[in-house]
Amino acid sequence: MQLLQQDASLSAREIAEQVGLTATPCWRRIQNLEKSGVITGQVALVDPAAVNLGVTALVQIRTNNHTAEWLSQFQAAIDTFPEVVEAYRTSGEIDYILRVMVPSIDSYDLLYKRLIKAVDLYDVRTVFVMEKIKQTTALPLDYV
Repeated sequence: MQLLQQDASLSAREIAEQVGLTATPCWRRIQNLEKSGVITGQVALVDPAAVNLGVTALVQIRTNNHTAEWLSQFQAAIDTFPEVVEAYRTSGEIDYILRVMVPSIDSYDLLYKRLIKAVDLYDVRTVFVMEKIKQTTALPLDYV
């Protein structure tokens, strides 16, 4: 799995060579990982700067309304924003954190105005990422 997390374009033969198997059993193992839901998909990773998404914002949201109806409205609202690339319900003082990618601060401001119009929020605070220190899509597999 580690090799696939690093490069999903590797063929079963290439992976097999690196792990000491023949291609057929390696291919079967990969198929089993997909069928069992361990491998959930394969994607191409795009450089944000190459598609004019140079600003990353971490949006911290608090709400006074914790009903299922509000949550459903919130989820529906953020689903309409392609700029929201991740959304988490969190513990502690912050209820939700969104990772937003936009071309500029002005673009973020427009998104912010659309968001607060779409759903009732108690408090919104935004932290702009100045520098990416680490980012990976590979999960640690030491716990399997």
